[in-house]
Amino acid sequence: MIKHDENHFLGAFVNRGRNDTLVTAPGVVLKCMPVFLHPEAFKKNMQVNQPKDISHFHIVGINYKKTDAAIRGLYAISQDQYQQLLQTAREAGLNDLFVLSTCNRTEIYGFAAEASVLRDLLCNAASGDPQVFAELAYAKSGEEAVRHLYHVGTGLDSQILGDYEIVGQIKNAAKFAKANGAIGTFLERLVNSVLQVSKLIKNETGLSSGTVSVAFAAVRMLEKKVQDIKDKNIVLLGVGKIGRNTCKNMMEYLGVRNITLINRTAAVAEEFAGQHGLQFTPFDQMNGTLKHADVILVATNAPQPTILPAHMEGGCCKLIIDLSIPFNVAPEVRELGHVEVVNVDDLSKVQDETLQMRLSEVPKAVAIIDEHMEEFLYWFKMRKHAVVLKAVKEKLTEIHAREIKEQKNGAHYNLEDLEEVSSRIIQKMINLMAGKVRRESDKGDDYIAMISDIFETGVNQE
Repeated sequence: MIKHDENHFLGAFVNRGRNDTLVTAPGVVLKCMPVFLHPEAFKKNMQVNQPKDISHFHIVGINYKKTDAAIRGLYAISQDQYQQLLQTAREAGLNDLFVLSTCNRTEIYGFAAEASVLRDLLCNAASGDPQVFAELAYAKSGEEAVRHLYHVGTGLDSQILGDYEIVGQIKNAAKFAKANGAIGTFLERLVNSVLQVSKLIKNETGLSSGTVSVAFAAVRMLEKKVQDIKDKNIVLLGVGKIGRNTCKNMMEYLGVRNITLINRTAAVAEEFAGQHGLQFTPFDQMNGTLKHADVILVATNAPQPTILPAHMEGGCCKLIIDLSIPFNVAPEVRELGHVEVVNVDDLSKVQDETLQMRLSEVPKAVAIIDEHMEEFLYWFKMRKHAVVLKAVKEKLTEIHAREIKEQKNGAHYNLEDLEEVSSRIIQKMINLMAGKVRRESDKGDDYIAMISDIFETGVNQE
């Protein structure tokens, strides 16, 4: 159980210094959790950073549990769609949200009056039918939504338990939203906490041990379906992260080097091929290469199908593994008698003994999440009161300054001693108030309202 120190949480808002250093009582220096926003951004985003009601924090989305890859592809959000969505959100006054779109899920997290507001925002940007999305989607609010992000970010909610690739996807999604002015203090802090907890779980449990990624599942599928694979012509279309990982797994676990790389940007394929002793073909010359291929792995993640029936001419039997969302192999290709197509949903059925071991680590991961989620929620609760306490401190500091000025007019005084004593008195009074609010959690709002009224801070904590 984490022991909360009101000085730490209060200091995060009352005594914020440079470089994320917190100065509380004289001589006491604490470090706070780093956040994505630069300190100057707090001044520019005061409306974004005002305390919010956590019941208005929602997550709406679909994932692999209720939808197949074809349906998920209709609601996948490209970067251009994401940027337009964020612009629409800003125009609607929504300024603390981000979208997570991967091959296994499309989810929107953020603050809104109702979860349906976020759902409509997402559907307006996606290609699929909003009504179908509404029927398939799940929605969570408040602490339940916070917990969901922790579970997603640590791999507990992944199609492949413990999949660590989701960490980078969340980080990139949040950074993109921040770059477009759509992330506030709450989500910055929450995402940061989720990323730290994910790293902690990876290092302290076996939840992500072994190799059960989609890229490795593709290799296991090749082992199962292709005999004498070292004698086959293998083509990898798409040399992004998933494509590179799949290629490396094939070389390491299958011992193959008979791989031809194809990529829209030829230089990327040429460089990777040169590093690993492989072949490459320019994208505009891929027809002949695909025609003579025995195995084709597709990792292009293009908005439209890349592999068409025209690429499958001839009687050569082919195995195609489509690692893309939306599917990058045209549906008509599946109907060809000499072609077998495997997609990411098929790969999820590939079992690995590692999964059983990972399941045994779930309770440890959940315990770590519970501990750090408690800390995050406590931070949020204290932040709600911090605005008033900060104003109280400013009021006390004004009184302190006036008293010092009056003492200076006297015949005998030691300014250094007066400064130190009075500063400590101010901080102790603030700490007493924060401690009382913390201990009497049920009455905290009443206490803080009374404090604000007594000191005439003019601050509304709602």
